[in-house]
Amino acid sequence: MKRAISILAAASVLTPVAALAHTGAGDTHGVLHGFMHPVSGLDHVLAMVAVGVLAALLGGRAIWLVPASFVVMAAVGGALGMQGVPVPFVEFGISASVILLGLAIALQAKLPLGWTAGLVGLFGLYHGYAHGAEMPADASGFAYGVGFLAATAVLHIAGIGFGLGIAHLASRSATRFAQAGGTAIALAGVVLLARGL
Repeated sequence: MKRAISILAAASVLTPVAALAHTGAGDTHGVLHGFMHPVSGLDHVLAMVAVGVLAALLGGRAIWLVPASFVVMAAVGGALGMQGVPVPFVEFGISASVILLGLAIALQAKLPLGWTAGLVGLFGLYHGYAHGAEMPADASGFAYGVGFLAATAVLHIAGIGFGLGIAHLASRSATRFAQAGGTAIALAGVVLLARGL
């Protein structure tokens, strides 16, 4: 219980950095800036790591298919954002992704792989759109996109590693740890959503 409270306290203290990774903030040129964009916002980090954790907890083909659906749809979302195509409820979708992914981990949800990949892909669309809306339309926009997709993949891999680490713990401890971590992620998403309203 003390560990869960510590995680929640840390999440609430770190939450103000979330706005740094959204439309209208930061430099948008080159691979490095694209790479730094997802890692500079707590909401993006939490969602992308949670995708990896969820994939690892599901196991099997989900380990590569769930994160791949996020990355592919983030590229689609990035292209839509770059072209200025309106996508409704982007900020809500990003906050909802953190909440729902955290809950899926906490509750050890076992949705069918197709549903999980589809839902995670929808979340990827929203996250990608937020990044793509800031991409310059010139060649450096392409480099920026490569950077943000690379950071997304790295965060997914970190989450997979974390999830596999959880799985190696004793089953009882692993369940508690996953529940505490997922709950903390979901609550951070609620705080992000409340701040965005």
